Formats: sequence, structure tokens, C-alpha cells
Amino acid sequence: MSLLTPLRLSRPAALSPTFFTSRALATTTSDTSGTAIVLLNMGGPSTIPEVHPFLSRLFADGDLIPLGPFQKYLGPLIARRRTPKIEAQYTEIGGGSPIRRWSELQASEACKILDKTHPSTAPHKPYVAFRYAAPLTEDTFLQMQRDGIRRAVAFTQYPQYSCSTTGSSLNELWKLAKKFDREGKIEWSVIDRWPTHPGLVSVFARHVSEKLLEYPEAVREKVVLLFSAHSLPMSVVNRGDPYPAEVAATVHAVMTKLGFKNPYRLVWQSQVGPSPWLGAQTSRTVEEYVKKGQTDLLLIPIAFTSDHIETLYELDLEIIKETGEAGVKRAESLNGDPEFVRALADIAKEHLKGRERSSRQMALRCPMCTSLRCEEQKKFFATGKHPE
Repeated sequence: MSLLTPLRLSRPAALSPTFFTSRALATTTSDTSGTAIVLLNMGGPSTIPEVHPFLSRLFADGDLIPLGPFQKYLGPLIARRRTPKIEAQYTEIGGGSPIRRWSELQASEACKILDKTHPSTAPHKPYVAFRYAAPLTEDTFLQMQRDGIRRAVAFTQYPQYSCSTTGSSLNELWKLAKKFDREGKIEWSVIDRWPTHPGLVSVFARHVSEKLLEYPEAVREKVVLLFSAHSLPMSVVNRGDPYPAEVAATVHAVMTKLGFKNPYRLVWQSQVGPSPWLGAQTSRTVEEYVKKGQTDLLLIPIAFTSDHIETLYELDLEIIKETGEAGVKRAESLNGDPEFVRALADIAKEHLKGRERSSRQMALRCPMCTSLRCEEQKKFFATGKHPE
């Protein structure tokens, strides 16, 4: 089969009738494991000794950082060279990333809400699966098997889909299912994107409004809103990745909620290496606006669901602190905001009620995609079966 052969899926396959077994029925059978809600994310090192292993895994992932045919040689070299610098950055933000703490809190609290709002799939059991740091996806997968899980929802914590982020996590899950669960004892469905969910949009808009109150009323509506998202290599963008459009959709939804009262731009951060990345770059944008006399700037991390090094170091220290301008500020991250946790629970509830394995967009490959891994992963999550 050609790697360019498209998936012939008019709509995501429906889940089997037993996927959403009611709790009462489960009590009368051997299946009392409930439903696993598995939050997927990149992760981050919780301690300084975890930095090098984290970077090694990150630069080994061609989905996130494509380095071509020499990835297995260049990846370890880049990770080793960058470790001392990144260790110093994590030291400055308290000795590690808080992303695990926030993710575990979000998962736990959302599951408590789900037990009340969607009892037919309870008990809902929270799990966190990180791509490059503990708890690693493989460790979480094996723990789920030990816990006797039979039904699981892979819930990406990247609101906007990219093959480099959500796609990479799903590729890893597919690989693990193929390796450890060939017979399909765990039945999966996927929440693969949610860029304009009303709860997400509402929290972002409220955080922006709250931070704008810190500016004098006379300049408040002149503050430039800079929505900052993690950038992508242009090689990924030009392949047809949907991420830039979905991030823009989030920005537009938030600005609609805010009534378009402020001027705004979408900018991109965290570029790595010499290859072309999607711009305009966040740091350069701030620098140029300040030069032009526009010193009231509000940064909004629009593609992140919690604080980590990209917000606490890159935005707060490298960009905001170094400008020396009191008018350059950042909106609070989503973290443990109760409204955001309720949004997560609502997204999961609607997914569980819908009985479809994934969104319709999930089945559509990027137009220039030639990855057999991507093709097989999409087939697996669309049907629940490994391609023969």
C-alpha cells in the first residue's frame, strides 16, 4: 500500500455497545474498572537530574523536532550540549517544572466532577501520560493494565491539534497498544482537539480581563494583546499541519468573547535550531514593539494548559523581565482554575455521551504526509483494531 493512500473514513467509527457500559451493569459483570481519563502532554522534568533524560527523549522524537535521517545521532548530541543551559533555566524557576503537579490536579479534579455528571461511565480514574518526562506514557500504560482498566479516553492537553504534539503522543500510545495489548483488552477513544470549547475560551478571556485591570484605565484599551503559542518547524507547517489554523481559531474565539476591544497579534515562541520556524517570534515582536514606543503589551500563553518552562522562564524572565518595562505583563496560566477544570470535565462528558472514537478531523491526514506510522495510528484509533 502506498504511504500516500488516504484513509477512506467518512466518519469516525462508533464505539462498541459495551464501551460505555453503565456502572450498574458493570457491577453484575467482571468489569468494574470504570473509565480511565488519560491526560496526554509533553511533560517536563520535575527535578534537575531529570533534565538530560527529558531532553534526550525530546530530541529523539522526529514528530516534534524533525532532524532528518541523522536524528538518532544528532538528537543525543544536541541534548547533551543543551543540558547545562536548560538545567540553569529550571534552577531559576524553582528546580523543576510544575507541569506534573498541575496535570495530576487537573485530572483528579475533573474525574471527581465526571463521577457526578456522567455516572454511567464511573468510576472515572485519572492518569497522566507524558511524552518525555515522568510519568512516561509507557509507565502509565503498564499501570493501567495492572489496574485492570478496560475502557480509556486519551485526552490531549494540547487544545489545538498538531502532528508534532498530540500526534506524537498518539503514535506512542498506538505503539504501546501494539506491543503490550495486541488483543485489545483496553478499548480506547480520543479527545484529539478542543480549540474553541466555550469553557476554554471563557477562562482565557477572564484571565485577560483580570490582567488588563492592572493597567491605568486611560490606556487599558490600547494595550496590545500578544497571544503566544509554541512554534512549529516550517517543514511541519508546509506538510499541512492543522495547528496554526486551530490556534488562530482559539485566538479569534477569545477576542470575540472580549469584544475585540484591544489590538492583538498571534505570535510564536520556543523555536529551536537553525531551520525555519513559524513566526513572528514572540521575543522579537516584543522587542520591536518596545522600540516603536508600544510598551503596554500583554502576553497570553494561548496553547498551554499550565505553567512550565515556556511560561515561567521564556516569557516571564527572558522576555518580560529583560524588557524592563512595567507595561509588559503576562496573563495567568490555566493551571488549577476551577472554571478550567470544569471545562475539562465537560469536554470529557460530551465525548463520553457522543460514543464516537475521535473527532472527524482526526481521520484526515495532512495532505503531504508520507508517514506509515501516522496512517496506522489513525486507523487504530478510528476502529479500535490494529491494521493487519
